[in-house]
Amino acid sequence: MPTRHSIGTRKTSSTHGHFTPAFFTFFRQLKRHNDREWFAAHKDQYVADVETPMLRFIADFHDRLGAISKAFVVSPRRMGGSMFRIYRDTRFSADKSPFKTWMAARFPHEVSKKGQSAPGFYLHIGPGEGFGGGGLYHADQPAITRVRQAIVANPKGWKIACASGLEDDEETLKRPPVGFDPAHPFIDDLKRKNFYAGQEFTEAQVVSPDFLDQFTEACVTAAPLVRFLTQALELRW
Repeated sequence: MPTRHSIGTRKTSSTHGHFTPAFFTFFRQLKRHNDREWFAAHKDQYVADVETPMLRFIADFHDRLGAISKAFVVSPRRMGGSMFRIYRDTRFSADKSPFKTWMAARFPHEVSKKGQSAPGFYLHIGPGEGFGGGGLYHADQPAITRVRQAIVANPKGWKIACASGLEDDEETLKRPPVGFDPAHPFIDDLKRKNFYAGQEFTEAQVVSPDFLDQFTEACVTAAPLVRFLTQALELRW
């Protein structure tokens, strides 16, 4: 598997980053004017400062992720690709604001398009918030159970996989899952519903010329975990 040295520290040739401070300016303005009329009047600003640089970032990440694993999908399409829609789903939310005030991209395993729960890599950036990494999030119960079984079957492999640390899981079970030993040395991990690792990014990092390198390194660091999860589900790595 590619190492952090072979991928994460390879510098981009451009002296300019993908994102500029205008990316965050747009979202701060949108947060103050989160309505369809304002967005329509500033659609060109959104396309120039948010959508276009994000799609370019996604396209430039293609070979980086391919060097980690070719089983994950990178799609720089405006709709139906790696980039999240800016429109919120307000059907079941008390907050009826129509737009997200952040942007994200997902790089799912190839089986995800078939509706199967699977790991993936992820980037989330917005004013005062930035995160990049990978793992398994909001998977169905059979997938979670298989990951738990893999942890029990291969505790040494699991220890290596999460050596860089796991992000806190707010949805963790209060009690050990049924059928698993409450005294297991990894019982806290067995109680998890989500398994993911990553790195936080500041706005200054996002607009820096080497942000693609920094995000790639975060994915390389998370790769052992994603690989363990992928193999636990008997999927191609």
